[in-house]
Amino acid sequence: MAVITACVHRSVKTALLLLSVFLLSEALPASWLPGSYANTTSDALRFLSDYNSTAEEVFFKSVLAGWNYNTNLTDYNSKLQVGEPVWCSFIIPWVIVIHLKDLSEILANSRSYKKLLFAWEGWRNAAGVPLKQHYPRFVELSNKAARGDGFEDTGAYWRSWYETETFQEDLEKLYKTIEPLYLNLHAFVRRKLYNFYGPKYINLKGPIPAHLLGNMWAQSWSNIYNMMIPFPGKPFLDVTGEMVRQGYNATRMFHLAEEFFTSLGLKEMPSEFWEKSMLVKPADREVVCHASAWDFYNRKDFRIKQCTTVTMDDLFTVHHEMGHIQYFLQYKDQPVGYRSGANPGFHEAIGDVMSLSVSTPKHLHEINLLESVTSDVETDLNFLLKTALDKIAFLPFGYLVDLWRWGVFSGSTPPEKYNSAWWQLRFDSNKMELTFQERTEEHFDPGAKFHIPVILCYRYFISFILQFQLHEKLCEAANQSSPLHTCDIYRSTEAGAILKKVMEAGSSKPWPEVLQEAIGTREINATSLMKYFEPIIKWLEEQNVNETLGWPELSWVPPIPEGYPEDVLAEIKASARKWRFTNLEESYLIWKNSLLFIFFIIEENNNNPRFVFSSVAKLTQSHSSVDPSIPFALSSNYFMGFFINKIDSIKNKILDILPNMITWSSVSEAVLEESLKPDQCLDYLDTIELSELSKTFASSKTC
Repeated sequence: MAVITACVHRSVKTALLLLSVFLLSEALPASWLPGSYANTTSDALRFLSDYNSTAEEVFFKSVLAGWNYNTNLTDYNSKLQVGEPVWCSFIIPWVIVIHLKDLSEILANSRSYKKLLFAWEGWRNAAGVPLKQHYPRFVELSNKAARGDGFEDTGAYWRSWYETETFQEDLEKLYKTIEPLYLNLHAFVRRKLYNFYGPKYINLKGPIPAHLLGNMWAQSWSNIYNMMIPFPGKPFLDVTGEMVRQGYNATRMFHLAEEFFTSLGLKEMPSEFWEKSMLVKPADREVVCHASAWDFYNRKDFRIKQCTTVTMDDLFTVHHEMGHIQYFLQYKDQPVGYRSGANPGFHEAIGDVMSLSVSTPKHLHEINLLESVTSDVETDLNFLLKTALDKIAFLPFGYLVDLWRWGVFSGSTPPEKYNSAWWQLRFDSNKMELTFQERTEEHFDPGAKFHIPVILCYRYFISFILQFQLHEKLCEAANQSSPLHTCDIYRSTEAGAILKKVMEAGSSKPWPEVLQEAIGTREINATSLMKYFEPIIKWLEEQNVNETLGWPELSWVPPIPEGYPEDVLAEIKASARKWRFTNLEESYLIWKNSLLFIFFIIEENNNNPRFVFSSVAKLTQSHSSVDPSIPFALSSNYFMGFFINKIDSIKNKILDILPNMITWSSVSEAVLEESLKPDQCLDYLDTIELSELSKTFASSKTC
């Protein structure tokens, strides 16, 4: 039995949990039923072999159900997901998630302070607030399971995956290493935003309002790069136009990525990958477009789900996701319990290290997407600043997500302080960065971040550090003597051999051993990251000679704009009217974006039937000839839920008045007449004069 116990891994526990779910829902196949094992070494090995084959089947069924749902979002497929966990009751509804992409585009592209504020608040109020009432119960159940496995709480269980007693202290040390770079980047960005928005909304000694940084969570600032370019006269590196000119499509992009991996001496994609992956968004159904790689645990079926578009950014994403598939392929013959990264940060680091090479001008020229390689100081600084806006700006956020959850799981952050603790981490001058309008405990802003309601360990802080460490070693193996930010490991089988060594091990060894064997060190450190960004660090320090680093005026809060949000709503209404009268494409696009705002307005006005009726009328107008992709749920399921809730509310009010023994099924006109007094009325129903009703209908006709 000692052999069996020593080999139990978190994947084993997951498989056993899934088996118990199957047992409750349907008869298990005979091959899945527990066998009879003696307390001997040979039987222990037989048990492990039997477990491995059974676990492969269980995981395959579970992953397949998840795939079917994510690639065809229906209630039916949702219910078919195997082992639906207890937290599914507070996962963000997919009809809301569909709008995140559109809202993210507003955050990325709009420079209107008010519109950015409206989208930022709307997402948090619609996606975060409804989850707060459920989160304490999830914490309770999750901790109960963790304690059953011998851990103090779920946070301790998650940290155990890193197999380091000082893991939390190690993270703090890593953050301190990169903090000077982050502070200089922050000060530079703040000055640029000050030049655009002025002193009313930007305090040069305070935090930056979160909604101005180009991303829903301010975790990446690269979308505002066009406001930050150090040397605007230099050409902007974007090969999207050349990809379009050469007739690229999604399949060609994935074959190009495959060729990158095979040039390193790594594996081709299996035939199942090309047959079963979802590489573009289907036209006939809604899907989860967030790019992801899938291992079906049968050692041959590996897939990517991505709504690929022909852009340079998506080309990098394709290489990243295929990095995950390559990892799956390399460790597929390990026992199921060891089919994962050496620690949770390794998988993402392997994906990202590919993008570090692919994004260089040298590589883009090599694959015939860039006519010539321009290498001068100013062009390099432009490239490095854009990369820093993505990689460095992310690190404080990547740190705080799990730091907040560890506090919640340990009990040091009780439910009544969920939101304030979240923002305190972001305010903390020793760690985090941003601020915003007053947010109260009525809100649940952590819940608006995807990884928190779906309970995903946020492994990206480690991966963002580790990828540069791996990149430097791979560049040495590829005999690249140029600066680290220009290195491309393409066609280096020596670099590929190092990657193969890391990936083949899976999680069968402690990660320090895997790292030692691959790159000669047992520690994750940020030295390589700082070396990569060294030129931009020096440049930022020069630009910030007269700037305040940090935010000593922490209590400063920007004012709420005059007329907000009424003038935003007025603009939406006017754009709808203009489109109806002119049928201009420009007016249509403005109105189409306004649907998202109406969605959130309805969330906040769900006790105003007149407002909802008016909104439904607008949203259900026939617009399929212009944009057939508008989700059907906006004009049916979502709003029907509102009316059903209202009907149920009215039923309950009536039953409260009726005698206790009466049920709704027994209510009739005669029962009502007998039970209700002549002067008794329902206090929540107001009478309305005919003239007022006519005015209501007239005022709702806005188009």
